[in-house]
Amino acid sequence: MPECQNCGSFVTEGYVRVFAPEGMTEPRVCPQCEDKVRDGGDVREARSRRH
Repeated sequence: MPECQNCGSFVTEGYVRVFAPEGMTEPRVCPQCEDKVRDGGDVREARSRRH
């Protein structure tokens, strides 16, 4: 099962298909990550904690 490279949370294959760069099998960041967010095609540090 795929998991987030940043926090290790489970993600669905559909999430990987939509949000991971082509050719990657695991996303670099997911909605469970508190310290990073997706920013277009990049990943950046979160400006504030989300949870």
